[in-house]
Amino acid sequence: MAILFNQDKSFKERVDIAVHNEFKQNAIRTAQNVFYSKRKELVDQVDEWQDFRQEAADLRDHVLANLDYYLNQFAENAEKNGCKVYFAQTDKEASAQVLEIFKAKQAKMLVKSKSMMTEEIDLNHVLLEAGIEVNETDLAESILQTADWNPPSHIVVPALHFERKAIRKIFNEKLGYEGTEDPEEMTRFVRKRMRERFLKADIGVTGCNFAVAETGTMTLVSNEGNGRMSTSIPNTQVVILGMERIVPSFEALDVMMELLIRSSVGAKISNYFSMVTGPRKADEVDGPEEIHIVIVDNGRSKIIAGQFREMLRCIRCGACMNICPVYRHITGHAYGSIYPGPMGAVLTPLLVGYEKAGALPYASTLCGACTDHCPVKIPIHELLLLHRQKLVEEFHYPGFMEKSIFKVAGMGLGSSGMFDLGTKMGAFGMGIMGGKKGRLGEGTKGIPVLGGWTKSRDMELLKKEKFRDWFEKREKGGRK
Repeated sequence: MAILFNQDKSFKERVDIAVHNEFKQNAIRTAQNVFYSKRKELVDQVDEWQDFRQEAADLRDHVLANLDYYLNQFAENAEKNGCKVYFAQTDKEASAQVLEIFKAKQAKMLVKSKSMMTEEIDLNHVLLEAGIEVNETDLAESILQTADWNPPSHIVVPALHFERKAIRKIFNEKLGYEGTEDPEEMTRFVRKRMRERFLKADIGVTGCNFAVAETGTMTLVSNEGNGRMSTSIPNTQVVILGMERIVPSFEALDVMMELLIRSSVGAKISNYFSMVTGPRKADEVDGPEEIHIVIVDNGRSKIIAGQFREMLRCIRCGACMNICPVYRHITGHAYGSIYPGPMGAVLTPLLVGYEKAGALPYASTLCGACTDHCPVKIPIHELLLLHRQKLVEEFHYPGFMEKSIFKVAGMGLGSSGMFDLGTKMGAFGMGIMGGKKGRLGEGTKGIPVLGGWTKSRDMELLKKEKFRDWFEKREKGGRK
């Protein structure tokens, strides 16, 4: 399953690499600051923002509770419009179905707009192994493809971790680019290259932001126009749709779009918003002759039936990433998943299991900022806590060492005498380890448990005199 990458390293090893990559951290910090400030400015202008959030949450819950009805309604209307609809239970079934479409059309080249669902089902590599030329047409995705399919670090701005010098070098080595590192010049180079492929491609592949059940319409949001090119020039279009991405009507779509664009990039509207309702008609001059829609389950039915149903409200806006302090420091690649940040820490274990992604729910301070910023009111931090509870139940976390430490800590905190003795001994020991610096630093990173804190930050020393001792002396002195 392509949801995971870099599994040769543990979560802690990936985090260690990330926290020492200054450029990645600066890039994430800058992006968070920009997106947050732009989003806040626009959100503050909408007096009914909280009402919008509640309405969107109710809409998403309504769809999830009646998903069989809306999926059938969408499929029936899409087929009436002339589309061919397929249902795939797993990621492998979905990618195999797409490959069959390519074989039937004898297609050798595709152009593809940005799609997290195609990443999830590993479509690119399945098609590449079959000898089909894959062309990512989103600029950021094109950069990742040119960099030997480097994994994304954000669901909205996937190439956030690349700086312009590195991009220029990749384009030069892989594509023969001889220009400067100026972003506009590099963009013009990619645009010219992509235009040739748009005209030659046999099939256009897209995702779908929302599918409208009452009309069988598919919608696509983009900032570069590449999505519209992928849906209008090739004679065949293949749409990969996550089964939960349904809205009942255009009225419901209006509510979701009001939230999506503001939450994702801090804008009122996207540069391009496309709606596709069936193949090209006889009196139309552009658009595909055939549209194939692959609706993918891939574990979503199981999620709907369980305690994490609210996670399927997610509209992939990235707002939780743009506020998360943990994501800010460990960056997207530390998660080892195409879905990073708080939403990924909840969703990835549900899709691939705790054995592969059980560490991700612990990549959170449980501060709740992600929940406060989620446009569809997913209680993300509560779901992360629920994951931790289930990990304890299923895998008997914590381990022996952690249990022992907490047992001793409980005894100490439960007895005033032992607490006094422990803090005095702790102050004495820390004083020796802290030395002239007056704090515990990196030199103590090898100490179990304590080192988890001091390897990346300083810890102040315990005072030899506790407040209660000082207060007692003061009270006694006052009585005299």
